[in-house]
Amino acid sequence: MSSHPSKELEVFDNPNPERDFVIQIDMPEFTCLCPKTGQPDFATLHLEYIADQACVELKALKMYIWSFRDEGAFHEAVTNEILNDLVKATNPRFMCLKAIFNVRGGVYTTVIAEHQQTGWSPKPIVNLQHLS
Repeated sequence: MSSHPSKELEVFDNPNPERDFVIQIDMPEFTCLCPKTGQPDFATLHLEYIADQACVELKALKMYIWSFRDEGAFHEAVTNEILNDLVKATNPRFMCLKAIFNVRGGVYTTVIAEHQQTGWSPKPIVNLQHLS
C-alpha cells in the first residue's frame, strides 16, 4: 500500500475537551522549494497546541506536510499557510507553529506563527518547585 501527499487534514474528537492539555508534534523532515531558485528548502516544524473539540490525525498531518515537497514557497508564507490550515481544520484554543529552516547561503530563518481562540486565555502556570 503506497501513500500519497494530500492537502486534506483529518481530525478526531478531543478525548478530554474539558481540560486544557498541550499537544506537541515535531516534524523534522519538512521540505518545500525556494520560489526563486527552485532548490529544496528543509525545515523542522514544531507544532504545539491546546485542542478544543478536535485534534489533528497524525497520518493525515504527515501526508499534508509531504504535500509541500514540490511547491515553491517563501518561509514566512508557508509557515502561516500551514498554521491557517491547521486552525481551520481543528479550531484549537491555542496553536503555535515554529518553522526552523536549514541554513541557505549562510542565513538561518525561523518563523513563529500563533493563533489564539477568541475568549480563551491560558490558565496560570502552577510552580511546584517550592514543594520539594
